[in-house]
Amino acid sequence: MPKPVVPEEKRRRRRPTKSGTVLSERLIVETALRMLREHGSAGLTARRLGLALDADPSTLYRYFRGMDELTLAIGDALIGQALQGWEPAGEWREDLRAVGLRIHAAYVAHPQAAVLTTNRVTGRANELAADEAVLDILRSAGFPLGDTVRIYHAFIDQTLAFAALDAASLALPSDSLRADEGMWRSTYARLPRSSHPRIAEAAPLLANLMVTSAYPTALEMLLDSVAGQREALR
Repeated sequence: MPKPVVPEEKRRRRRPTKSGTVLSERLIVETALRMLREHGSAGLTARRLGLALDADPSTLYRYFRGMDELTLAIGDALIGQALQGWEPAGEWREDLRAVGLRIHAAYVAHPQAAVLTTNRVTGRANELAADEAVLDILRSAGFPLGDTVRIYHAFIDQTLAFAALDAASLALPSDSLRADEGMWRSTYARLPRSSHPRIAEAAPLLANLMVTSAYPTALEMLLDSVAGQREALR
């Protein structure tokens, strides 16, 4: 049975670690993000995290019921980074674009953490704030509730799916990433028109585009579709 999480006010009474560090949920999450960046998901364990914090690993369970709950906190922290400083401009398309690009960028900036968290539902404050913001943008734009939920579903899943895809590429070993990107020039660009005419004619464009994220293009396509639906409501 998991240990009960100690209330925040009781955690603050804890003595500092041997190095004088006062633990907090935020510090643990930030340290976990650094460890993921440096060592990948396989390197994130309670023992290693405890060593990095100069604390007994069991101390972590005063803040999180287990490593899975820490994973959810990491995912929520990324969404918090995405929303930091953002304010709605009052124009639905501009606001949706900004939220989507911010969330995607926050995950891609931490690829190892993104691979671990993009498919999770945290139920935490930052995730709830993001969901509330997207739903409010759509409802304030005049979309009926059913359409709002359907668009929200497509928008959020598209954003997270591209974040996961792009992050997974960035999380590859550098040699593998370079080999994948080079394939567009070393193989696709050399295919003969006689056997692969469509690839051959598109090869120069493919070599330039396929090594970048398609998320901005896909996002605009989604926003175009949403705009068309909005026009139909008038």
